[in-house]
Amino acid sequence: MITWAEFAAGAPAIATIFSNRHRAAGNLCMLATLRSDGFPRISPMEPRIFEDQLWITGMPDTSKYRDLQRDPRLCLHTATVDTAVTEGDAKLWGLSYVVPYGELHRRFAAALFEDVGIDLRELEFDLIGVDITGASAVQVHDGHLDITIWKPGQPERTVRKH
Repeated sequence: MITWAEFAAGAPAIATIFSNRHRAAGNLCMLATLRSDGFPRISPMEPRIFEDQLWITGMPDTSKYRDLQRDPRLCLHTATVDTAVTEGDAKLWGLSYVVPYGELHRRFAAALFEDVGIDLRELEFDLIGVDITGASAVQVHDGHLDITIWKPGQPERTVRKH
């Protein structure tokens, strides 16, 4: 499993764009999962980096969580609002895993309350980790589209589209 620090060290350009766009969009991303019929589902999601891991949380027993229980493959895409992509855009691919309720949840809930005031401290909730399996980012430079791609164990590489 790749920690956020390992991802950021292996893919610094993508991690920076993801972090910047994630913050700029109020922590909002779009989560892609696979429905039971195989078609994609897109859902808004506010992923968090906590204790050096990428986490997604939310209301239990939702369609997106049932999707992930059935098939752990996912994609997180920064919420793009600028069609000119002046500040970049990033996607992370990964596999989800559920952590049984315990001490990690309590630490997560305390940090969430301190950071944004959402109070889960007395509730049991789903905490789903993301094992990042790939990533990409796009940026527009000098009228060209630069696509940066990363896979674990490989350096980032950039492809320029004219």
